[in-house]
Amino acid sequence: MQNSPLLVLAAGGSGGHMFPAQAVAEVMLKRGWRVVLSTDARGERYTSAFPAEVQIEQVSSATFAKSGLLNKMIVPIRLAIGVTAARRKMRRTRPNVVVGFGGYPAIPAMGAATSLGIPCMLHEQNGVLGRVNQLFATRVNQIACGTWPTELPDGLIGHYIGNPVRQDVLDRHGATYIPPGDYPMALLVIGGSQGARILSDVVPKALGLLPVSLRQNLRISQQAREEDCARVQQAYAEIGMRADVQPFFTDLPDRMSQAQLVISRSGASSVADISIIGRPSILVPLAAAVRDEQTANARELVQAGAAQLLLEADFTSEALAKQIQELLTNSIQTKSMADAALGCAKPKAALDLANMIDALAGDI
Repeated sequence: MQNSPLLVLAAGGSGGHMFPAQAVAEVMLKRGWRVVLSTDARGERYTSAFPAEVQIEQVSSATFAKSGLLNKMIVPIRLAIGVTAARRKMRRTRPNVVVGFGGYPAIPAMGAATSLGIPCMLHEQNGVLGRVNQLFATRVNQIACGTWPTELPDGLIGHYIGNPVRQDVLDRHGATYIPPGDYPMALLVIGGSQGARILSDVVPKALGLLPVSLRQNLRISQQAREEDCARVQQAYAEIGMRADVQPFFTDLPDRMSQAQLVISRSGASSVADISIIGRPSILVPLAAAVRDEQTANARELVQAGAAQLLLEADFTSEALAKQIQELLTNSIQTKSMADAALGCAKPKAALDLANMIDALAGDI
């Protein structure tokens, strides 16, 4: 096994970065590669579902997103420590390829690899390059894009492959969709690691505005921040609705495959999951996203008629209730939306990225 080619995946501490890395790891292990994941303590929370064969390396990292002058001063120091440690390690192990998926924890491995002349790639999940991928875009051999079009610096060429999804999502590719009707229905509400609070505030109130005849048929699965779970559960109890509220669903693909409707942030991984499984959705882009990448992520599904867009400025309980009622009382439209979502899917994204990795290793 020590003679097998070595792949280092560098990914930040959110599901949007980690899920595509996991998908690629699953494919590359089957192809006989050794795989190392380079991430920080926050990213390590997402590694429980990674194959056991993946070696996890925690690196020194930090983010400028946190406020405070002291933090801003410490960030470059911690990143420099991380890059130095990664350089020392890569001199010994000499990876065949390093792939960065974005996020500040990707900086040490990507910084080390580019400075040592190791073949490198980027995978950008969003329709706009993230800060870290912007930093390395002109220093890597290739850029793979999960959303199209992706805004790239002048002169750079991106390869549109889609966003790799985990095997448990792929296993439900095109799962039979049961349109809404006068029977028990499942509604899935997911907010991503950074954006669940507004959904926690608005969605229960919106469902409370629905006609009783519709409301009594709904079974809710809602992702909420840990600190919000109790109050969201209470909000549902007060309107007499059944809801399963958790910070993270380990069986998310199963819940999505059973859903008649998904309400979600338009993070790249969420959009990919929705299209692979093929479900109608109401997408609420994260307004705080500096580059407005979540609106770009939603564009393909919205233009295809697979999703309805509801901007945060318009995301009121009344507006959401109106959309939910219209969709859950129109089985023809929701079936059409489910089919359109499936038409946007890129189920071979992980395989295509794996092929790019193999080719890059063979070319250098």
